[in-house]
Amino acid sequence: MKYKLLGRSGLKVSELCLGTMGFGTEAGWGADKETSFKIMEAFGNAGGNFLDTANLYKQGTSEKIIGEFISSRDRDYWVVATKYSLKDNETNPNASGNNRKNMMRSVEASLKRLQTELIDVLYLHIWDDLTPIDEVLRGLDDLVRQGKINYAAISDTPAWVVAKGNTIAELLGWSQFVALQVEYSLLQRTPERELIPAAKHFGMTVTPWAPLAGGVLTGKYLKGDAGRLKPESNRLNDNSTRITKEVVSIAEKLGAQPSQVALKWTMQQGFSSIPVVGATKPAQLQENLETVSLVIPQEDMDRLDKASEIDLGFPGKFFKEDAVKMNNFGGFYDRIEKRG
Repeated sequence: MKYKLLGRSGLKVSELCLGTMGFGTEAGWGADKETSFKIMEAFGNAGGNFLDTANLYKQGTSEKIIGEFISSRDRDYWVVATKYSLKDNETNPNASGNNRKNMMRSVEASLKRLQTELIDVLYLHIWDDLTPIDEVLRGLDDLVRQGKINYAAISDTPAWVVAKGNTIAELLGWSQFVALQVEYSLLQRTPERELIPAAKHFGMTVTPWAPLAGGVLTGKYLKGDAGRLKPESNRLNDNSTRITKEVVSIAEKLGAQPSQVALKWTMQQGFSSIPVVGATKPAQLQENLETVSLVIPQEDMDRLDKASEIDLGFPGKFFKEDAVKMNNFGGFYDRIEKRG
């Protein structure tokens, strides 16, 4: 396992992040405590140190399992990322959302469940389009100053909000977002329009969730395994089938698993990217861990890019027009070094 710096910070995290949304057996699925411990132990033994959870995952059970695990081991080794925003209950209007009141109460509850004095990375989970971004930033910075969190991050939020937030934080000397978590995979490349360019500009690490598109990119649905994925899911259609077949073909060529090819594609994008890989069984984790030793040749990356390419829309597509390049760069476009 290699390590990356998380955004514009000195925090060293493993190149894979272990997603723990499935730690707990609520709703009739997931890993029990014993299995969850085995998965985290194997992840740690492989050099992994980056754990991703949230206050809502398995109604708080995910945080409780992690808390019990890290409290009996070297707490300082683990980089624990959790999230606030989503509901703890349905009786209090301020038990959800991005507001400062919910942020503070949610963090206190997460600290208790995690059995720790501080959270390494705290994400805003989903933008509520109600709370002023300066309220969010000031709350996060106060938590950093109080020693309750080390770093601030953001997830599932429009690019303009992320950009405005980091600009305000930089100007006021507040804690900036070091990571941006978004859905990103060969089946979901729309973040390339605005979100990923914003992350690159601000030096944020992208932490893709659902990098395997709910298991579709493993190829198992090509074999008729419907699993827990709903039949009407937009991840199951002719386009996703076509892309997945290309992933399977390249995996066979490289002697790898389709899941490893799909994960590695997110890691070889030319920007800081650490996919969040979930596992409810040790065998699933082991398959994901083997991704770190895989290298996808450029010709196969090109095949995957072409098979999954999206319409960037305006202005992304406009910028790539030959006439625009000629007029904007005077014929020097291919002779000028590009940033990022």
